[in-house]
Amino acid sequence: MIDMIPVTIADEAIKDLYEEAFPKAEKRPWDWQLELIAAGKIQVLRIVKEETFFAGFVFYWKLPAFNFVEHFAIHADARGGGAGTQVMQLLEKKLGTIVLEVEPPATEQAIRRIKFYERLGYQTFPDTYEQPSYYPESGPLTLCLMYKGFPPAAANFQQVKDQLYKYVYTK
Repeated sequence: MIDMIPVTIADEAIKDLYEEAFPKAEKRPWDWQLELIAAGKIQVLRIVKEETFFAGFVFYWKLPAFNFVEHFAIHADARGGGAGTQVMQLLEKKLGTIVLEVEPPATEQAIRRIKFYERLGYQTFPDTYEQPSYYPESGPLTLCLMYKGFPPAAANFQQVKDQLYKYVYTK
């Protein structure tokens, strides 16, 4: 059984998985991440399996028109058996409208990730999207935005992009 527990502090297990699961270009420096968590801008859900086993985390933002799942990772020891699917289904019940970023379908891993979200009913905006860089020495990162839960006529790429740039990618 998978549970998601809201926490206000990201512990070492969450930090270690964050560092391991995402390339540098897709994550903030940890100190900056902690500042955003402490300020209540980023919400943290600790994923546990069988009540005590650390299984992963979700970092998300409550934005005016949707919830942005910025980072989601399942620990290697908890993968398989539908843990990721269970987490996403729980998130949908908890959050409703969700937007998330994925890498373009240029690698086998990226294609698998996109298909995972599509099986859950997520759609991809066809528009080009660039995540602003977290690091001055790097340029923006080309990503795709996927979404679920918008009423049919309300999935507006420009509005989604504007909210991400306004709330998420400013310090």
